Amino acid sequence: MKIRSMVSVSIFVGLIMPAFAQQKVAPTLPNLASLKQMTKRFEPTPLKVDLSNLSDGDRKALPKLIEAAKLMNTIFMKQIWEKNVALSEKLNKGQTELGKARWHYFWINKGPWSDLDEYKAFLPDVPPRKLPGANFYPKDMSKAEFEAWSKALSQREREEATSFFTVIRRKNIGKGKSTLYSVPFSVEYKNELSKAASLMKEAAGLTDNATLRKFLNSRADAFLSNNYYESDKDWMDLDAPLDVTIGPYETYNDEIFGYKAGFEAYVNLRDDRESEKLSVFAKHLQEIENNLPMDAKYRNPKLGSDTAIRVVDEILSAGDGNHGVQTAAYNLPNDDKVVQEKGSKRVMLKNIQQAKFKSVLLPIAKRTLPAASMSDVDFNLFFTHILAHELMHGLGPHKIKVKGRDTTPRDELKELNSAIEEAKADVTGLFALQYMMDHASEMKIDEKVLPTDAKAQRQMYVTFLASAFRTLRFGIAESHGKGMAVQFNFLQDRGAFFQNKDGTYDVNMAKIKQAVIDLDRKLLTIEAEGDYGAAKKLLNEYGVIRPPLKKVLARMKDIPSDIEPIFVTADSLK
Repeated sequence: MKIRSMVSVSIFVGLIMPAFAQQKVAPTLPNLASLKQMTKRFEPTPLKVDLSNLSDGDRKALPKLIEAAKLMNTIFMKQIWEKNVALSEKLNKGQTELGKARWHYFWINKGPWSDLDEYKAFLPDVPPRKLPGANFYPKDMSKAEFEAWSKALSQREREEATSFFTVIRRKNIGKGKSTLYSVPFSVEYKNELSKAASLMKEAAGLTDNATLRKFLNSRADAFLSNNYYESDKDWMDLDAPLDVTIGPYETYNDEIFGYKAGFEAYVNLRDDRESEKLSVFAKHLQEIENNLPMDAKYRNPKLGSDTAIRVVDEILSAGDGNHGVQTAAYNLPNDDKVVQEKGSKRVMLKNIQQAKFKSVLLPIAKRTLPAASMSDVDFNLFFTHILAHELMHGLGPHKIKVKGRDTTPRDELKELNSAIEEAKADVTGLFALQYMMDHASEMKIDEKVLPTDAKAQRQMYVTFLASAFRTLRFGIAESHGKGMAVQFNFLQDRGAFFQNKDGTYDVNMAKIKQAVIDLDRKLLTIEAEGDYGAAKKLLNEYGVIRPPLKKVLARMKDIPSDIEPIFVTADSLK
């Protein structure tokens, strides 16, 4: 999982028919002036990272890693649309001002659909919206067809069909009939993966860090074998100044089932001081799990291995890690088997979060909060809640029983899972931080790591409120936006958030704590029971932008929505 302040999964996707892909109604395309305004929503942000303390071996390995990471852009664009790479090459040759503007915005989105505008097309001769199944499935495939086909398969074939690491294609079988079949990523993207594997092997031979060498070699092997289990475990053991994440991870762009993983890469420099400071949170996860606001029978009496926390500065991101709104943190791996065996790792992209806070969150807070509340908008608590969000992905229900079946919330909630899970991570993050503040003395939590006084508690909730507006600006066609709408509306209905006469919003400290507990209980129970109907009801009722909120969001059009990272350090490497 990752936190961008957006990600994906439209709630209506499961009902979309294949005819969606065949729509012929031409969208109204933005002209040059409009395209420039759309691009201005992303604040250009140079990322300069001090590499002076890297070893000679890591310095030599880094350019190879950068080159391998950039190949994830090509694979990801192929995953989004079959004609994406050809379109990219065509646009990159544009010489007119409009042509250059189209290429620039295409590159920000890694495709011809605008992430900030519910995936609407901004280029001619493309589908009017991004296809729900991206290029993971045949564009004429219906959800019902896939389910009927997969049910008739053997268990091994069904596992391949629903695997993170396959695409589904169609072939003719004669007499005007066709059937679906699975293709491993290692075959579908053989050219790019072979090149990336070779570069990673070269980097492994140059680094002097044994854990980085092991991960790069095993992940290179996984690119060719399509078996990611061992390399996911090696990634969990990675303990190196160069903190590298590369491969297929998140399933947000599969808006039909949420099965298929997009390729991404992050090449980061670890901040040892900040990582050590925040590791205190991981020590208390079992206690928090034991006190989650849900029926005790749903709690996990023994979490997976210790949770690792890495605070890093991003040198480069690519593929699914670098389109539209930028990732602020991520929690991996997503393979439940690995999580149960090795735990999971939270990676906090501190320089990205600092840039978002400065360029986006503070200007939004000035528009939406009373002037007297601005002193309560705090970067450290913004940063800490993002950490808590990522940690909470590892807590709560993961392996559940439904009608006697062993299953998971992901499998039961299907296309609704991402929105519910993102909302759960946010709300449980607030619950966990409040719990730690309330029990700081017994838990021996240093005030420098997590302040606990009344001022800090108010800062946490006010900063979260300001951040909610930041997320809601992205709309509700994706999981973070939908999940945040649920939180905002629920908390407002409980009186925890309220609107002043001047249109600004504030927090009612007398009501916020209980409202958070009540919502968290709903979300955790939905996951624990795999209750698709309850998830759909909650999202339909609360996952909307109500008219008063719509007016507030409309006042923010001139504020950047996010940043556009300029990889200064990465681009300077030879």
